[in-house]
Amino acid sequence: MRSSTNSLLVGETRPTVPYPVAFPTRNEPFMRCRFCGGEVGEQATFCPTCGERLGETPAQPTGAAPASGDVSPANRVRRRSAADDPEAELWEGSYSPKAMYGEWVAGAVVTVGAIILGVLLVPTGVGPVVIGGLVLLLWLFLVGRLLYLKYSVNYRLTSQRFVHQSGILSRVTDRIEVIDMDDISFAQGPVQRMLGVGTIRITSSDRTHPELVLRGIENVAEVSSLIDNARRKERVRRGLHIEAV
Repeated sequence: MRSSTNSLLVGETRPTVPYPVAFPTRNEPFMRCRFCGGEVGEQATFCPTCGERLGETPAQPTGAAPASGDVSPANRVRRRSAADDPEAELWEGSYSPKAMYGEWVAGAVVTVGAIILGVLLVPTGVGPVVIGGLVLLLWLFLVGRLLYLKYSVNYRLTSQRFVHQSGILSRVTDRIEVIDMDDISFAQGPVQRMLGVGTIRITSSDRTHPELVLRGIENVAEVSSLIDNARRKERVRRGLHIEAV
């Protein structure tokens, strides 16, 4: 019988190894040989049982715990690498004309008042022409403002980034990693609540746009939740851990 783990049977010979080997002591951390499964000292280069070379990098000792004293305050946030997932398109939009409904109503009221005033000033012969010109300028301004707001900005959300473009003749494109977003909120006025539009405010650690404001977004509640969910999922995917201080 074997008297211990490292003893030999009668007539049994130990394999010859090219270099001295060390059997693990009772209190010494040990690892398992990847060839025969025998116990090997933590610093051993050759297995004392089968004589195979263990390699330059020893296996992790059994029962060894990771060191916890090497975490500095600057490294309390750790990101665990994960397999890259394909970037998926989640949403794309721009300024919605619904956001200007209040201005359309105000313009219509002014137009009706101007027509009434023009009728009253018909005897003068000057009033209708001047008032008609002012009304025309008002509607040209409203239409021009709508076209500018709608086509000068474009927003696109993917599973990993938020892309926003600005400009008409020349365009500037900026990207914000959704994992860098800290807070997403939205606001609505009384009329905007009835129409389902509003303004989304994104606060992030991005240096170029630490606070990004998205005005005139249709279905603002759903879009805001979509951005926030994308941020949460990306943090989980990348394994972001915030350690307690």
